[in-house]
Amino acid sequence: MKASQFLISTLKEAPADAEVPSHQLMMRAGMVKKLGAGIYSYMPMGLRVIRKVEAIVREEMNRAGAMELSMPVVQPAELWQETGRFDKMGPELLRIKDRHDRDYVVQPTSEEVITDIARQEIKSYKQLPKNFYQIQTKFRDERRPRFGLLRGREFTMKDAYSFDRDVDSAKASYQVMAQAYRRIFDRFGLSYRAVAADSGAIGGDLSEEFQVIAATGEDAIVYSTGSDYAANMEKAEALAPAGPRPAPAASMAKVATPGKSTCVDVAEYLGLPLENSLKSLVVATDERDEAGQIVKSQVWLLLIRGDRSMNEVKVGKIAGLADFRFATLAEIDEHFGCEPGYLGPVGLKKPLRVVADREVALMSDWICGANEVDFHITGVNWGRDLPEPDVVADIRNVVVGDASPDGKGELAIERGIEVGHIFYLGTKYSQAMNATFLNVNGKPQPMEMGCYGIGITRLPAAAIEQNHDARGIIWPDALAPFTVVLCPISPDRFPDVKAAADALYADLLAAGVDVILDDRNERPGAMFADWELIGVPHRITLGDRGLKEGMVEYQHRRDAAATSVPVGEIAALVRSRIRV
Repeated sequence: MKASQFLISTLKEAPADAEVPSHQLMMRAGMVKKLGAGIYSYMPMGLRVIRKVEAIVREEMNRAGAMELSMPVVQPAELWQETGRFDKMGPELLRIKDRHDRDYVVQPTSEEVITDIARQEIKSYKQLPKNFYQIQTKFRDERRPRFGLLRGREFTMKDAYSFDRDVDSAKASYQVMAQAYRRIFDRFGLSYRAVAADSGAIGGDLSEEFQVIAATGEDAIVYSTGSDYAANMEKAEALAPAGPRPAPAASMAKVATPGKSTCVDVAEYLGLPLENSLKSLVVATDERDEAGQIVKSQVWLLLIRGDRSMNEVKVGKIAGLADFRFATLAEIDEHFGCEPGYLGPVGLKKPLRVVADREVALMSDWICGANEVDFHITGVNWGRDLPEPDVVADIRNVVVGDASPDGKGELAIERGIEVGHIFYLGTKYSQAMNATFLNVNGKPQPMEMGCYGIGITRLPAAAIEQNHDARGIIWPDALAPFTVVLCPISPDRFPDVKAAADALYADLLAAGVDVILDDRNERPGAMFADWELIGVPHRITLGDRGLKEGMVEYQHRRDAAATSVPVGEIAALVRSRIRV
């Protein structure tokens, strides 16, 4: 490709609404253009990157035995109603009607459609296992789209779905995909972690996220300093402290804490360690009738240490709390007779169920609210001052320095951007949609399923968050829109420069190198600035003075300075440096 035939539209400044480096740099490099909130056009330069992502994904999915198909973006609501997700998925699911007033959805994912295909096509255990995948447009109606392609509304995703005859076979298929994903992300040339994850709304009980490491990442990745243990914050287990619980050493006492409604303020005011205090978090669950009306509510009190934060996913896994919500002020007043900020489990106005975090269950002489404004209680102990908690569970987020759940080392935390997620689904969808096959005994049996996604358009943005500097993007070779750029200096004035550039361009093309020749006759400073912003990893500069000495200049995008290389050796050198 020659630059004069291509669209190069770089900007000196990023739009004001571009908050993170990837959004700023993709806009400045002319890779995307914003059409609406969370909706972008992929310009030629950006689309080349996306196509390279797709190519690697296709190669590895095909190598793993998956078959590509394509499912509609717009899908009948009836399928989603079979699984209940038409109602459960909430406002992120874009629901539309056609001219006949029939309900449809704009797909955010395709479990229902692929399960419908499988129940029509797969009749016998002899046809299993099967794995289907697509690379297709998705839409999720994000409440607040932001960060460019990292959290857009319309995006491209590779989603794959495996079908198996039993649990063991399904888990084997899951492992095939897990290894394929590792090959894919290895080929991208990015620093990433595969972490244990919660399956969320999709369901299932075996799940891993693939996180690109980046300081601007929205997700907290937890890993052990002494082993290969890794999990996202939602999944990472906080072990119980070593017991037993210390014996009480203080008497319970009500103390005035005027205007002090937070654990931090109370501990500071009383001159006591923050880790001696308890947070009281009040939640509720609702029982509904067939019409969806609330017929009964139950209020729960969650207790965690004052310097910890609640993990909502863990709370939701406690029996009876799957669909919890935070309690209303009226519910809080009914049970505590007090406003938030001064709540505690001692002297309740009305009984409720108490869930204590593992740490809290082993604490003694702790501080909590007195259920009276401007007062707290010190020296509180389980058993002596109030009954043992109804439930003891891990309900907090881990922190740096916690013991690793596998018993090896301590936990550390870094930031990451989720670019892939794999799930073992079991029969969640096949049972709901009656997707069965005849087993070896001739009896119908629901198919075991797995689900595997990669954010195709999110991945380039994640790569930029990890690889950029003050001058622009630094693409790994496998993702760069062009791998090599040739920069002739004043070819209109020096025929030898133009001839040498044309000859090198032809040689590299013949060798299969993805090269672009900048034949725009731009000033060197402007030309270099464009390619540094765009992030092409390998640059060769050809000038009249250097050519008279038989030399050209080579510079990798990460190099501080260029290196002189003989003209006859440059093509071989560049080919040896490319990592694809």
